[in-house]
Amino acid sequence: MEHTEKTLSSEVKFAGRVITVTYDQVLLENGATSSREVVHHNGGACVAALTEDNQVYLVRQYRYAYGRQLLELPAGKLEKGEDPFSAAKRELTEEVGVVADEYLPLGTFLPTCGYCNEVIYLYAARGLHKTSQHLDPDEFVSVETLPLEELERQIAAGEVNDGKTIAACYRLRLALAQGRW
Repeated sequence: MEHTEKTLSSEVKFAGRVITVTYDQVLLENGATSSREVVHHNGGACVAALTEDNQVYLVRQYRYAYGRQLLELPAGKLEKGEDPFSAAKRELTEEVGVVADEYLPLGTFLPTCGYCNEVIYLYAARGLHKTSQHLDPDEFVSVETLPLEELERQIAAGEVNDGKTIAACYRLRLALAQGRW
């Protein structure tokens, strides 16, 4: 049986630069109605860039909403209508200062499916070449590399908690184990 809900009405409660929030009335499959608060987001793209010696590029940056620094794979928001693959390549160059010869799509990640429609597109990259960073004026990151195995250890130990980094690392490991990359 397929479960669905039908939107009866939708009211914009907030429209910002990054998100829009709506308050929706929905028809449930049993005929009752309910309300939903939805955060609308254009999505993002994330890249697990792997060097020849299995080092992964990461960025360390302060995340205001959590009040602390996080270690993450390079990633960024999609502009409305932007191609996710183009965004992934842009973010790798902007944040890390690297371009890649080869990319592998790793699927998508739904970070907060209970109330937000954000989709993050995951990619792996290899055949890396240094270029220059092009950070946004309000973006401050430190670039680091870790062996893939060390990143996996830090994820398992709860030292790296960023969801897109965990998802992309897991899918990269599967692709490598299955010989798809």
